[in-house]
Amino acid sequence: MATFFMYGKYTTESLKSISADRTQKAADAIAKAGGKLVSAYALLGKYDLVAITDFPGVKEVMKASIALNKLTGISFTSFPAITVAEFDKLNA
Repeated sequence: MATFFMYGKYTTESLKSISADRTQKAADAIAKAGGKLVSAYALLGKYDLVAITDFPGVKEVMKASIALNKLTGISFTSFPAITVAEFDKLNA
């Protein structure tokens, strides 16, 4: 499994249905696409939230992103990530 940071941006419409229930449905959609929601955070700035996820690959992240947009109205931009320790090994 690979780590992906999924940054979300709310729309005016998606703000209206914020709830713990929707958050659970989003976690379920991630799982259905083959991934796992590791953690999620609300943000200030360019993005409104970030979901830290694990997925087998890019196709599964894309599938989850589409499902989440349909479910929540939130658009996501996803980035693959590795730990700094793993990154340091690449440069050794």
